[in-house]
Amino acid sequence: MRGQSSGQYDAQSPARHRALTRATAVAALLLAGATQALPSSAGARSSGASETTDAAAAACQLDAGAVTAGGDHRSQLFASTAPVRRVHDVIRGRGVFSPGHVRLSSEMLQLPATGYTVMSGYVVLGSALYQLNYPVFAGDDRPYEVMLDRIGGGWDPFVALTNSRPVASEGTSATERLYGLRNDGTLYRWTIVHRIGQRPVYRAASYPGFQAVKVMTLLSRTSTYDTLLVTTRGGALYTVRIPLTSPMRPVVKVIRSSTWQGFEALMGSRCGQYGTLLLGIDKNTGSGYLYAVGHANGTATVIRGLGKVPGTFGDPVDFRWAHYNERPLYGE
Repeated sequence: MRGQSSGQYDAQSPARHRALTRATAVAALLLAGATQALPSSAGARSSGASETTDAAAAACQLDAGAVTAGGDHRSQLFASTAPVRRVHDVIRGRGVFSPGHVRLSSEMLQLPATGYTVMSGYVVLGSALYQLNYPVFAGDDRPYEVMLDRIGGGWDPFVALTNSRPVASEGTSATERLYGLRNDGTLYRWTIVHRIGQRPVYRAASYPGFQAVKVMTLLSRTSTYDTLLVTTRGGALYTVRIPLTSPMRPVVKVIRSSTWQGFEALMGSRCGQYGTLLLGIDKNTGSGYLYAVGHANGTATVIRGLGKVPGTFGDPVDFRWAHYNERPLYGE
């Protein structure tokens, strides 16, 4: 099913065919781990986004994504102003998926180029994991073509997905890591080695003992370890540091022992040198709460509540939007 596509539009336009060829080349560079800067473009910004105020532009921001019930890719951008401000609420990709088909999503990357933006990430559709790429032209929100590359099956028992991807400041040898939590409490890591012109190589490792985990998200990425931030069904908040050595041996530290059980999703973006802007989503009430989290240091970690955000969170699948040139998360 490699290269499966759906949702092609405006197929009679030669100019758009040429643009699609360029977009596909950009996606190939991403898959190959290329880190050179791409040209800037007005297409990097979604149509319909409201203008930011000076205060919002200066504040830390978090771009909360979702797959809607209808299969659209939604973006809600929040700024850590006082009070917290929703900068925009837009559809970045309309009709990307068939309604109800997406079970899990990694973060989604935006790669801007002249006249269009390529969106890229991982999704679980039914029992299979796919690499997703699609270009959106400036001033439009409907993908020119949706490209789904099937990676593998056996994903029925997985309940959580997140990834640690190379960013523009890293070297071309940097690896991508994908994390999946199975319903028996086994945490999997796939180290992804990209080679230009070849299929990626996935090197798997796993570790049991995470049956109590309810939610997980990436908190930190370095050249020697990744750190996940997780909550348990009992309400505890933990860091799980995962060295890149083999065998996989996570180091778990408690940050808070209670009160975090109400969230069905977490996502974070870097804020300052060592901090994290963290969004917790309560699906039962459709509410989101924003936190400023200091560099993780066990129970001494500083967490400051910024309040309830003005957005709505009724969509079935949540993830974070990322940008190719942002600094890696460094929350622990």
